[in-house]
Amino acid sequence: MIFSAALQDWYRQHKRDLPWRETTDPYKIWLSEIILQQTRVEQGMPYYLRFVERFSTVVDFANAEEDEILQLWQGLGYYSRGRNMHKAARIVRDEYGGVFPVEYSTLLKLPGIGEYTAAAISSFSSNEAQAVLDGNVFRVLARYYGIDTPINSTEGKKIFTAIARENLDREHPAEYNQAIMDFGAIHCKPKQPLCSECSLSTSCHALHQGDVARLPVKLKSKASKDRYFNYFIVSDGERILMSRRGAGDVWQHLYEFPLIESERTLDIPDVLENTEFVQYFGQKVTLKVLQKQTRHVLSHQNIYATFFQVRLDGDLKQKKSSWDYVFLKDLDKLAKHKLIFTFLERSNF
Repeated sequence: MIFSAALQDWYRQHKRDLPWRETTDPYKIWLSEIILQQTRVEQGMPYYLRFVERFSTVVDFANAEEDEILQLWQGLGYYSRGRNMHKAARIVRDEYGGVFPVEYSTLLKLPGIGEYTAAAISSFSSNEAQAVLDGNVFRVLARYYGIDTPINSTEGKKIFTAIARENLDREHPAEYNQAIMDFGAIHCKPKQPLCSECSLSTSCHALHQGDVARLPVKLKSKASKDRYFNYFIVSDGERILMSRRGAGDVWQHLYEFPLIESERTLDIPDVLENTEFVQYFGQKVTLKVLQKQTRHVLSHQNIYATFFQVRLDGDLKQKKSSWDYVFLKDLDKLAKHKLIFTFLERSNF
């Protein structure tokens, strides 16, 4: 097919030099694919290299503690990815004898592996004829064929899946999949695509109809919820007060500073009058803003976080069961979510 052949010709000249392309080991390919979900290649590369160095096999990964996995993961965000990886690795260890599966149908049974990831792993590791559909592929297909059905609709998924399978080079599925993904990532980009130097320009529907910027179409997601987090940094010289989040909310089981959530932004006078703050820290305290309010975006949530330094006149009035002092020298050993990880990177702790 002209479309498939043109993509693969382009790929042979322009493909990116990525370490996970130098192997057919499904474990390493799985690592790269999960890390790169919601993550740019430039950001994900150091994480991939660290994980491969620390855990050379899926059994090594499975034998680690979850806290160790999450500590290595911190800074990537979407921590459920790391937890699901750990669950999947233990299933591979316990139910598949430590041999990472390469069959599409088997891969789908593992936590955190959906249709795209299963197609990527199976095609890249064993050349199984499965077509990948990620954001880059959706964009290329939508523009080339002029499809304005939303990519995140039920109908859209059916249409794009059919077209992806139709275009798949069944003799070279791994190369074709890599080609269309790279083409979308560095050539048919979301903004400022390289249309003037595109080998598909003569037959690209979007280019000829002036629809490049409009496609692909995506249904709007539901409105995000705003939440206001007030973090309190309390130290006694060699130690700092930390809190471990519970289950049932964002960042479950990860570490952060003691937190009070409010319905709006609080300044220092507001905090000092806050009933919950007085309950735990008392009234004889000195407050200082260490970091003004910053916005941290999650799926369907906007977290507005302010960091306060608390100087106590004596001990805490009351302490939550999830709070505990940690020696500053041990702070790096705790798995922290990105908001806290970033704050600490910019601070002098």
